[in-house]
Amino acid sequence: MICFDVLHPYYLPQYLPVAEELKRRSVAVKFVIYNNSEQHSVLLSMVKRHQLDVVWVDDEAAALEYYLEKKARWVIFGNAFSRAHSLKGISKTALMQHGVGPKSVYYTVSNSDIDVRFVEGQYRLKRLQAMFPEKTFIDTGYAKLDPIIQGAEPGIDMARLGLDPAKATLLYAPTFYPSSIEKMGRNWPEQFAEYNILLKPHYFSLIKPAYQKQKALLQHWASYSNVYLAKVEETNLLPFMASADVLISDASSALFEFAALDKPVVWCDFYHLRWSYRGIFKFRFKNRVDQDLYRYADVAAHAETFSQLKSVVDQQVSSPELFAAKRAQYTDELIGAVDGCCSQRIADYLLIEGEA
Repeated sequence: MICFDVLHPYYLPQYLPVAEELKRRSVAVKFVIYNNSEQHSVLLSMVKRHQLDVVWVDDEAAALEYYLEKKARWVIFGNAFSRAHSLKGISKTALMQHGVGPKSVYYTVSNSDIDVRFVEGQYRLKRLQAMFPEKTFIDTGYAKLDPIIQGAEPGIDMARLGLDPAKATLLYAPTFYPSSIEKMGRNWPEQFAEYNILLKPHYFSLIKPAYQKQKALLQHWASYSNVYLAKVEETNLLPFMASADVLISDASSALFEFAALDKPVVWCDFYHLRWSYRGIFKFRFKNRVDQDLYRYADVAAHAETFSQLKSVVDQQVSSPELFAAKRAQYTDELIGAVDGCCSQRIADYLLIEGEA
């Protein structure tokens, strides 16, 4: 048996292609899902939709107890697991980071005591190996994108949502912090009336009390006839990426995922920062966002302020090829192979090494 540790619902899109590949090979798969009251209804919906074989746990200690009891061949994590050392000699452990991109946590999470980490591309592998020479890293590519590359992801039915299939479609997928949401014009969908707008914020923007103002803005924008706001249970970005012509985002892994599909990206350089990240505390922002953010800035067209956003979007819609060369270059560095076979490579490793 191979277990997938689901601390948050948004880990599932990364796990599912690998789990499906394992099941095709007749491997038993179990999803260990944390029974968080904030997320329970969402999790139940996802379990039903994907027909997942699950066990519910209350916390990390309960998850560990289950892993120790079942002695799974592998336990796959989407982030650090503080009790991973307790599984040594019982189950092998692997890390599939739930996102890619410029945040420093992408690197620091490898400090956890997990046996192997699957990474995206040789640049990432070499940098991680230099930082953690005693760790094992395997370049497999980014499994989350496999369904789109394979043609298995049908995307969004625009007409069913009341949108116009004849219009170009914008996907606005901001992260929760630091975010561009608070800096967007209150009535911006009105200024972009010639486009369909899909709003796919980070899950935290819709459920966390700290981001109530973001949620209120998102719900206001959803009242426009050319806008669809993803439901809380629609945690998977893939259908939205498959259907969109242009992505608008900020310091989010979505930027690099979308660029890997060779579609144009508009990067919002305007963020709302808490007072504790401004002025003399600006170093906290620099610590939170890895400096690779600036190394890869030219993967996208940039809007320095909200007032510039419309003209930048219009340009990318009319000339989607403008940043194609940089998209290809940086996809190679940050995502690795985009061939629809990443989940197969991960499954191969799990099964071969699992027998060792």
